[in-house]
Amino acid sequence: MVLSGGGAKTAAHLGACRAVREAGFEPSWFVATSMGAVVAAGLASGVGNDELLERIASVGARGIVRDPLAPVGGLYLQSLLKPGPLRRLIEELVPARRFADLSVPLTVTAVDLDTGELVLFGAGAQVAPLVDVLCASCALPLYYPPVVLGGRRYGDGGLRGVVPLEPAADLDVEMVLAVDVGPGFDVPPPAELPRVPSMVRAHDEAVGILMAANSESQLALWRADRTRPPLVYVRPRVERHATFTVGRVREYAIEGRRATREALDRWGLDS
Repeated sequence: MVLSGGGAKTAAHLGACRAVREAGFEPSWFVATSMGAVVAAGLASGVGNDELLERIASVGARGIVRDPLAPVGGLYLQSLLKPGPLRRLIEELVPARRFADLSVPLTVTAVDLDTGELVLFGAGAQVAPLVDVLCASCALPLYYPPVVLGGRRYGDGGLRGVVPLEPAADLDVEMVLAVDVGPGFDVPPPAELPRVPSMVRAHDEAVGILMAANSESQLALWRADRTRPPLVYVRPRVERHATFTVGRVREYAIEGRRATREALDRWGLDS
């Protein structure tokens, strides 16, 4: 299972995993980025779908804490949000502290901010403390500062692929199911623009366009290469500017289940 980034919308991955199990399948490997990696790590730590969803619903807002200097720090501010609360949130959601403690192999993507390289951690890749890697994979520039691992500065894996398909291409598996709740050109514009500073809106729009274009390219490459495993692509209905909408995680989980069952049915895989 390939799980995208998308902040609070990644609760849809919990619904997707439920639908996969209801169809009689079990994930044999997770490839994930950003908050999708946190969801995967929580599940692979042995936390049940329902329990993890309730944890996200109850503690999610505590991970989003603005830097009190944001209104006056301007362009010299390190980040808009404080990294400490995000780390504590991840620690509450993910009981494991090492990749080796997970019951399902997990590969997490992050980006080396000095080289632009996509770096893999976990199963079949570099090893580092699990929580540190998850924090790095969630460190979207502007919102969170880089995380230093082994002397290198890392940021959100979604910068190179909000749906991290490429690391899954060489896995020896029968099928890959990818759940995408990231930005896309299929998402209609909001009826009302978010009430955020203009520079923040410009950042979000630019990053969203680049991520959407990357997702399109990765999907096209996968579908054009017949040597890769069959791909079940799941695109739950998503909306723009909902990255931090933690109050709707239960709705996202329901939608993830619906969209996954529909995708599996198209392949004749839904029991």
